[in-house]
Amino acid sequence: MNTVFAQPMISPVSVAPMMDWTDRHFRTFLRFITKKTLLYTEMVTTGAILRGDRNRHLGFSLEELPLSLQLGGNEPSKLAECAKIGSDFGYSEINLNVGCPSDKVQEGNFGACLMRHPDQVAECISEMSAAVRIPVTVKCRIGIPGKDQLEDLLHFVEKVHNAGANRITIHARIAILEGLSPAQNRSVPPLRYGDVYQVKKSFPNVIVEINGGIKTLDEVNSHLNHVDGVMIGRAAYENPFLFSKVDELFFGMSPNQKSKREIFFQLNEYLQRNIDQGEKPARILKHVLGAFHGVRGAKSYRRILTEGMHVDFSSDLLERALQNLPNEELDSAVTASPEFAF
Repeated sequence: MNTVFAQPMISPVSVAPMMDWTDRHFRTFLRFITKKTLLYTEMVTTGAILRGDRNRHLGFSLEELPLSLQLGGNEPSKLAECAKIGSDFGYSEINLNVGCPSDKVQEGNFGACLMRHPDQVAECISEMSAAVRIPVTVKCRIGIPGKDQLEDLLHFVEKVHNAGANRITIHARIAILEGLSPAQNRSVPPLRYGDVYQVKKSFPNVIVEINGGIKTLDEVNSHLNHVDGVMIGRAAYENPFLFSKVDELFFGMSPNQKSKREIFFQLNEYLQRNIDQGEKPARILKHVLGAFHGVRGAKSYRRILTEGMHVDFSSDLLERALQNLPNEELDSAVTASPEFAF
């Protein structure tokens, strides 16, 4: 039987799936800044979906689209069932995690561990692709110890591409499964961007996205000379206003004319609606504690938010925190910093 695979989205910029960070609240905040950037959920395991509260794990608002659901697991039938559930929820695509090196995924033998078993990953992708009409994609590392040569990566990409993954996001570091924490795995193994570039050269029909250590729009622009897309990780969280010019520069949209004050006005409306529905303020406001890093008054801004979001919350908390920041910082249109020169 010939399977017709769904065509993957080609998005020049995306925000990486990050555990404890890319929840629906952070994604909504980013949507106040960028409408086009592809966003990802945190990794959700097949067990959580099949045995847990699906609405809690999978619920999102239409404003977050385009949005990819990242799954963690290693059993083809369960991944296929979860892919179908995710598709029914309305996600734009389903992504398989083959890159996380945490103890949790090692105990479950999924995430980066699966790079040892390209045939198993291919079987997972094949069954997932057959279960849904939306794209199925993969996020992986360039390798793991013992499977860390370029030839290993090319073999892996060939297998999963032939199984139906037409977009592959590659974190340009190996994952060291013993002796390093997940945080250390994001910085200690050296970056090998050239390996990712070679994947694109070897498989020109595969949509290749690069990830790892990318912090500026200049770097994004440079990588796009070699690959189809760039995924930004921690820099998206540390500097969300980095994305204020992404829609204009990489998606051909009109310039973003909103000020930071207007963005935070939207955030405050969102905050009040969610509190009325029983959400805790801290689960939303934690995502913007570092939004003004390096700006005069940022320390007082953070202190007021930190104190107020846990105890004695009041509806004017965000407004009081913003009063510590310069008006010129809040009222000018959001722009990338001067280092982003094209």
